[in-house]
Amino acid sequence: MDRVGLVQMNSGANPEENLAYIEQQVGALAEQGATWIVLPENALVFGSRGDYHTHAERQAIGSIQLQLSTMAKRHRVWLVVGSFPIQRENGVTTTLLVFDNDGQLVASYDKLHMFDVDVADSHQRYRESETFLPGKEIVTVETPFAHLGLSICYDVRFPQLYTELAKRGANVIVVPAAFTAVTGRIHWQPLLTARAIETQSWIVAVNQTGFHQGGRQTWGHSMVISPWGEVVASLGTEPSNLLVDIDLTTVSEIRTTMPVMQHNRFDNRIKQ
Repeated sequence: MDRVGLVQMNSGANPEENLAYIEQQVGALAEQGATWIVLPENALVFGSRGDYHTHAERQAIGSIQLQLSTMAKRHRVWLVVGSFPIQRENGVTTTLLVFDNDGQLVASYDKLHMFDVDVADSHQRYRESETFLPGKEIVTVETPFAHLGLSICYDVRFPQLYTELAKRGANVIVVPAAFTAVTGRIHWQPLLTARAIETQSWIVAVNQTGFHQGGRQTWGHSMVISPWGEVVASLGTEPSNLLVDIDLTTVSEIRTTMPVMQHNRFDNRIKQ
């Protein structure tokens, strides 16, 4: 059984201010026995298109990523950075980064689904595709504590991705997010619960919270959901942290007694 730490944040556009809060929370969670720690989407930079492009770094190169790597090594924890702007040849991706407890970058995932929607809040118009390039690959990563499936925020509305993560062996799926308050109030927990039940996996969902630059408001309520669909622990709407013990035996037990993946007749098995 391993202990995961969740860091719910109210990030802004200044990476150094966000890093200071992350350092404080990671240190506290590590002292309490966290093996791995998850940060939300936009953990280091939460601002305008210009902010993301100004602070974007080439993958595994740059002062911000070096500070994250050093933090993971210093506290001897695996660090899942919900998303960080990464400079690519043709633009910028919003990318989840996984550092091991030696500070090595061992995995990355570029967000697949861009949040291009209109929401009835003060921000109103969201067009991630005007800032970021969409990803092209589904990613899982084997760790000493779990086989992690990687996803980011808006991805949670696309169950096919989560089914594929489970098919590839994921038993814990992370959902770092900057979920809006308007959509989060109705959709956040039901979507997360559905993804847990469908994949029979643990869901570790870490959200931004509060008011941000540009009139954005995020929902908070970071939570951990069991493979049976139970909310094991959750936060409210304040920046905070959470520690949860995850028992992977529940995944194998549920998948054995209710083998839904083997029963799936829409997995290229039905003949016309």
